[in-house]
Amino acid sequence: MSNRDTLFSAPIAKLGDWTFDERVAEVFPDMIQRSVPGYSNIISMIGMLAERFVQPNSRVYDLGCSLGAATLSVRRNIQAEGCQIIAVDNSPAMVERCRRHIDAFRADTPVEVIEADIRAIHIENASMVVLNFTLQFLEPAERQQLLNTIYQGLKPGGALVLSEKFSFEDSEVGELLFNMHHDFKRANGYSELEISQKRSMLENVMLTDSVETHKQRLHNAGFEHAELWFQCFNFGSLIAVKASDA
Repeated sequence: MSNRDTLFSAPIAKLGDWTFDERVAEVFPDMIQRSVPGYSNIISMIGMLAERFVQPNSRVYDLGCSLGAATLSVRRNIQAEGCQIIAVDNSPAMVERCRRHIDAFRADTPVEVIEADIRAIHIENASMVVLNFTLQFLEPAERQQLLNTIYQGLKPGGALVLSEKFSFEDSEVGELLFNMHHDFKRANGYSELEISQKRSMLENVMLTDSVETHKQRLHNAGFEHAELWFQCFNFGSLIAVKASDA
């Protein structure tokens, strides 16, 4: 049973920038279920995508793996032989818990959990890469380079799953979806104080892009196919596929 997220329930005198520290790791499963609409759907569908895309004797990278939810979903669904999953996160608190979660389930596919900056990871022989709500925490100027690296490290026919919180070029729609997300969090028991404190901590470290911007970057990286496959309010996920004859 995960601990309930009450990190922002009392007023905080000095709100710094957001970090994925011990306290966040402790309540992360509850926080993400109550804050990210459609999260559990995305995790289970990542497993279904793994069943389709993971090739024999290849690697899967989960970049920004946090507690390993996407890694576990992939591992449960891999049908191919000789695969390895590499899960990477730069938060020591997340990595430590992720290793414990992975070890709690027996499976044939080996998983290596690495504490590192995802920008420093060499990607090779990959048939699937997962960036689940991770790209949005990189500096916007560094996002294209990471996508280029991923494309180059993917085998032909390989896929990238990119889940993000979106901004919208149509400000009226953007405001509506922002407010609906606010309602979603309120319905999940977050107070106005919790919602506003968390938002002000995140605003300097989580800079969101529009779906159009994401698609443009994916095409710039070389992906022949890129499309939104899931959306709930201002959260969603894109799939980008490297052509099989690339």
